[in-house]
Amino acid sequence: MRDVDLGRCVAVLMKRTTEGRTGILGGRFDPIHLGHLGTAAVARRVLALDRVLLLPSRVSPHRGAPARATDRDRLALVTLAASSDAHLSPCDLELQSDAPSYTSVTLDRLAEQGHRRTQLFFIVGADAFAEIATWHHYPAVLDAAHFVVVSRPGHPAADLVDTLPDLRTRMRPLTRGAERLSVDADTAPAVFLIDAVTPDVSSTDIRARVARGEPLDGLVPANVAAYITHHRLYIPQCGGMSHRPDTDPNLHD
Repeated sequence: MRDVDLGRCVAVLMKRTTEGRTGILGGRFDPIHLGHLGTAAVARRVLALDRVLLLPSRVSPHRGAPARATDRDRLALVTLAASSDAHLSPCDLELQSDAPSYTSVTLDRLAEQGHRRTQLFFIVGADAFAEIATWHHYPAVLDAAHFVVVSRPGHPAADLVDTLPDLRTRMRPLTRGAERLSVDADTAPAVFLIDAVTPDVSSTDIRARVARGEPLDGLVPANVAAYITHHRLYIPQCGGMSHRPDTDPNLHD
């Protein structure tokens, strides 16, 4: 299997316009899977987004242990996952910094690049958004973009209306079957709640399956599975290493 030309992919992304409605889906992506892609697809369709940026996090502020795969490998996996959908784009913005990957900082950096805050849509699972009060720069972060909260297995987005009563006036419940929602370019940032069924997949389970030598059919795109196999990611090695060294000079551990 040929390696992914990450430099070219990022260079192409940087040339793309900042106009239009841009979704942002961040995460450790260790590895990216169909649950992530399903969430992005639902948000893009319901809110008529022009594109969705997939941002692997550099240092997750909510997780103590480091990612199992290197930054380079995780970005390569995201690039492969995005390759079959013209509406998806890999983005290494959070990998460029050694600082924690705070949502508020990422949204500020996107605004500095020319994105209008009222045309940015930060996509997040309902389970993660339930902890929004613990996020960096809360509640100001909610004014940095629209938030698109999508149901995750066992965590219906609609329940957040009662779970987070202080944010009720910001919330706009939607359904997966709803017609595409038109959001005016000057609309104040809101919290859109999308109740939809997304694949029940976890990166933890995928890593465990790889370690046991089990197939990943129906859990990740085929090219992602091929990359994991080819580069022997998530296979326990001597000394506990489960990934190859990161040799990309532009990405740092």
